[in-house]
Amino acid sequence: MDVITLLTFPKTSRAFSTFQTAVADNGSASPPTKKARLDPASDTASAYRSRQNDHDESRGPRSIRIVGEPINPVSERRFDVTSNQLRACIRILLTTDPQDKLPLTYEGIYTACQSLVDIADRGEDVYQKFKMELDQCVGRLARLLAESEEEHTKWIIPFVGVCAWFEKQVGLLQSLLAHLDQKYVILKNVEHVRQLANEMFTARIFANTEIQKRLNTAVEDWLNYERQNRVVHELRPRFQELINHLYIYGQYVPIMERPYLEFTEAYYIAESQRLYETCGHAREFAKECKRRIQEEEQRSREVLSPASWNFIKEMTEKQLLNGRLKWLAANAVPACMDDKALDELADLYDLFSRTSGQKVLANAFKEYVQSNVKAIVKDEARDDEMVDRLLECKAFAESAISTAFVDVIHNPIVDESHASTSNAPQVPSVKRANKEFSYAMFDAFHHGFKARRKKPAEMIAKYLDKAMRRGQKGASDEEFDRALDAALSLYRFTDDKDVFRTFYRRGLAKRLLLQRSASDDFEKAVLKKLKEQFDPEFETGDDMFKDLALSKDMLIEFHEKLPEDSPAHKLSVTVLQQSVWPFTTSATVDLPVSMQDQLNRFNVFYKNKHQGRKLEWDHNLGTANLKAQFKAGPKDLSVSLYQAVILLLFNDADEIAFADIQTLVRMENAQLRRTLQSLACGKKRVLKKRPAGPDVDDKDVFYYNADFTDPRPRVHINSIQVKETPEEAKRTQSAIEGDRKHILDAAIVRIMKAKKQLRYEQLKNDTIDAVKKHFVPEVSSIKQRIQSLLEQEYVRRDDDDMNLYIYVA
Repeated sequence: MDVITLLTFPKTSRAFSTFQTAVADNGSASPPTKKARLDPASDTASAYRSRQNDHDESRGPRSIRIVGEPINPVSERRFDVTSNQLRACIRILLTTDPQDKLPLTYEGIYTACQSLVDIADRGEDVYQKFKMELDQCVGRLARLLAESEEEHTKWIIPFVGVCAWFEKQVGLLQSLLAHLDQKYVILKNVEHVRQLANEMFTARIFANTEIQKRLNTAVEDWLNYERQNRVVHELRPRFQELINHLYIYGQYVPIMERPYLEFTEAYYIAESQRLYETCGHAREFAKECKRRIQEEEQRSREVLSPASWNFIKEMTEKQLLNGRLKWLAANAVPACMDDKALDELADLYDLFSRTSGQKVLANAFKEYVQSNVKAIVKDEARDDEMVDRLLECKAFAESAISTAFVDVIHNPIVDESHASTSNAPQVPSVKRANKEFSYAMFDAFHHGFKARRKKPAEMIAKYLDKAMRRGQKGASDEEFDRALDAALSLYRFTDDKDVFRTFYRRGLAKRLLLQRSASDDFEKAVLKKLKEQFDPEFETGDDMFKDLALSKDMLIEFHEKLPEDSPAHKLSVTVLQQSVWPFTTSATVDLPVSMQDQLNRFNVFYKNKHQGRKLEWDHNLGTANLKAQFKAGPKDLSVSLYQAVILLLFNDADEIAFADIQTLVRMENAQLRRTLQSLACGKKRVLKKRPAGPDVDDKDVFYYNADFTDPRPRVHINSIQVKETPEEAKRTQSAIEGDRKHILDAAIVRIMKAKKQLRYEQLKNDTIDAVKKHFVPEVSSIKQRIQSLLEQEYVRRDDDDMNLYIYVA
């Protein structure tokens, strides 16, 4: 009787009620194996149970060991039948269009595999038959795909179908042949069913040259269709399915990602050239590049693996913009800046950031701003508008920097207590302007100002002078303060700080003397800002305010000592320290006797009060108020002292020739002509001349205009002192040049005295460093001053080396 017969006895039989096998078989009967059971001593579990029984023989069942049980020929034949049936089932399951039906049910296939592997110990036979059937199946699939009549993109349909069918069948067989995977494969350490299938499919399908070629063609045709037609291909879902299959076989990178990148590179090299040739302007090229990049990003995200997104995006960006960054920046930036197209500038910055081309864009931005600044500075016909135009240019440049040329910084800091919860706080991203563009703007203005040395500094000072005269004009204190700060910010860009200081101090002095300043508080605030924020060398002007206060007290004292009926009560005098105020005594004029008498009286008062001091009168800044009678009625005329002297001549004569006026007042010729021109040729003509004309000639005759009319009772006539004349500006510039020569001479002598001897290059560099707080000298100026000091024998050249200078003690 064999083991099967024994183990299938009815339950009523208790023959083996105390029998327990050494190896459990899930409680089911099984036929004998050809291989004898292991000796209990070599089986850990059996040995353990044996030792337990040795300690207590009365507990638990006894084990029966069957060694060398002979195989029943009937059972062996049955296993052969089962093996053939299993192979037939595998063949049918691995056939795409099987003609035969399965000889076994799925449960029968599972049971057959279990019997052959677990009982008959035929795992090797099952594995090899499965392998052979699998090889034949994959071979048929390879031929099917290679011979498919579908072409180009449509070929992807049968390919995806084959992959899907094969994976489905392998999955089914993996379940049906579970005992092969769980027992034989593990024992022999060979490939699992699915692993073997995948490796064979990869070797026969994906390594097939023809199939690879057709796969590449399908992918390339699909991409070209979508890129050229700018629409989604109807078979795109099939490529998404393809990628899922490729991941199963580990073929995503070589089959999809790598060719995809190659096709992308080739396509966008050609596309970049096409866009370059067909786009009407660089701005259109940039817009088209942006659209292309967005399309590729969207396609990648919808089709490809996330790991490929950046590779595709970077390849697209690189090939579209490669070699065209300088051209694009040089042409697109000026056009966008001219049109104030901040959105397009932001898109440009985004494009250039993708290829690390921010520096190229910053250089183009710098060149544009510098060119504009140069054009503004060199436009002599619009000097009066220079600062307004510079401020407008600067404001838009700053706007572009703060809104278009920005990087988005994602804050990585998250509270650890919320890091793993869905309620973690959202940390906002931060927009930060690229400092490269701020530096570019500074350099652009700095170099642009050099296009016309000294003039920008002069015009900034004059602009501030106008602003301080005009005042707030309805603006709030904060708004007016911001406007002043904007103008002061231009001061940072000039090397000619001494020019600004000189013109600003002259303007400040005139405003204070003529009481033209809108606010003393703002005057003091601006002086403080200049010194603390812009120029530590700038003087605060405290002495000017002190002189004015002292003069006011002195004038009160002078008036108190006058008789009540004295005409000197109408005299207003300001005594200034010559070292504090930026004026030199100008050419004088013969005043009417009545005026001169009052000045003499004040002169006597001052000398009695301050012994050893001398007063010098500067009539250039003097003003007068005259009462005039016209046919339309009386008017109060506010005029300069020069204008008053000339008008008073017409109390004694109806008309006076130019030559006679010149003799009577003995005024400097150019000043006399300007003064007469303001009275007889301006908008408010209280005098007339013959012949009429805009200029004053030597033969002109002037007469009183009794028909003068004006709606206001008080008329201000062209106060020349309010607006600096070109001659005054020229004299100021000449004075600045003279001061610069002295500053350079002093600096060179001081350096040579300290170093004793220096070569020319070192002396030049040290001299520039020494005076740069005041101005940056031109090299030619330094050479001229060195030559002058050589002639004056402050320094000498070495006898053997002409570039070596030696200090002469």
